[in-house]
Amino acid sequence: MIKDPEKLRVAIVYDRAIKLGGAERVVLALNRMFPKAPLFTSVYNPRNAKWASSFESVYTSFLQKITFAKNWHKGFAWLMPIAFESFNFDNYDLVISVTSEAAKGIITKPRTRHICYILTPTRYLWSHYDVYFESRFLSFFSRPVVSYLRCWDRIASRRPDKILSVSMRVKNRVKKYYGIESDVVYPPLNFGSFDFLKNKSSFDLSMFKPKDYYLVVSRLEKYKMVDLVIEAFRFLKLPLIIVGVGSQMRYLKRVSSGDPNIIFVGKVVSDSSMAYYYKDAKALIMPQEEDFGLVSLEAQSFGIPVISYRESGAAETIVEGKTGLLFDEQNVNSLVDAIYRFDKMKFTSSYFKQNLERFSFDNFRKKILEEINSLF
Repeated sequence: MIKDPEKLRVAIVYDRAIKLGGAERVVLALNRMFPKAPLFTSVYNPRNAKWASSFESVYTSFLQKITFAKNWHKGFAWLMPIAFESFNFDNYDLVISVTSEAAKGIITKPRTRHICYILTPTRYLWSHYDVYFESRFLSFFSRPVVSYLRCWDRIASRRPDKILSVSMRVKNRVKKYYGIESDVVYPPLNFGSFDFLKNKSSFDLSMFKPKDYYLVVSRLEKYKMVDLVIEAFRFLKLPLIIVGVGSQMRYLKRVSSGDPNIIFVGKVVSDSSMAYYYKDAKALIMPQEEDFGLVSLEAQSFGIPVISYRESGAAETIVEGKTGLLFDEQNVNSLVDAIYRFDKMKFTSSYFKQNLERFSFDNFRKKILEEINSLF
C-alpha cells in the first residue's frame, strides 16, 4: 500500500479538450487532487476549453496538427485508437483516464498502473448506435469503420488495471458490452469551477416571477430528447427556458414554432451565469437517458427539484419525492403527467443538503485514493 498516493507521478488522460460540460468537471476534480499531473488528450482547443489551462501542461496527439481536427473530431474517430496508443507513459507511476471513447486504450508498461474512470462505453458504437446511424445510407457505409472500432474498443477495455464507472447505469453497460465488472464512484458536485470564464447571460429573467419557469440545461443533440420537452410544454402552456447549443438548435426552434413560452438562451459557459438561471427555476427537466447527469446535482444545490426519466443515470442522483420525481416513459403523456404530479408536491431544503453529501469532493477523493491504494 502507498502511504501517500498523492506523491505518485500521475498523468491524466481525457478524450479531447474542446468544450465545456459535465465530463470536464470530473477532469478538473482530478486536477484538484493531483495539481502537478499533466493532461494528455487527442486534441485541444484553448478557445473553447479554457478549463484546461488549470493544468500545468497539456500534451496533444498528432491529430492536433491536422486541420479541422479540433473542431470536427467526429470525422477523425477512426484515428483515435492510434492517437492514444502513441502516447508514452514510462515516466509515470499512475495514469488516470477519463473517457467515453478512446482514452482507455492507452498502452502502459507493467510498472505503470492505469485506472480508467469510464463515463460510458462509446455511445456511437454501443448503447446509442441506432441514434447516431439511423440513416440506412450512413449505417451501410460506416459498417467497416464501426466494426474495426468495436473490435479495438473491446481490446482497449482490457488494458486498464481497474475500471471505475460513473454510475450504476454505466456499470451495467460496461458489463454488457465489455464483459467486465467495475466499481461505481460517483463524480463530485464541482459547481463554481468555471467562474473564471466571465460569461454573462444576455437574457433578462425579470419577466418571470421566482419559481415560475421550468429549465432544461443540455447540449442540443438528438439523444438528449429536448424536442420531447418542447412538445410537452407547448401542450402545457408553461414557461420553459432552454440553456445550451448543439446541432439540433435550428430544428428545435422550428419544433417550438415561435411559442413565446419557450425561450432559447444559447450558450452559457460560466457558473456564475448558470446560477442566474438555476436560482429561480421551478424545476429542472431531464428527459434523456444520462450516463450520470451532473446538472441534476447543480440544480439540487440551489434547492431546485429535478424531473428525470427513470431509466437514466440522473435517477441515481435523485431521492424520489424529496429532491425530485421520475417518469417512466420517454413520451409526452408520461412527462406531462409527471409535471402535473410535481405541481402538487412540496419539497424541503434540508433533503437537498442531505442528498448532496453523497456527491461531495471529499467523498470522491477518498474513494479514488482507496482505488489507487488497492493497485500498489
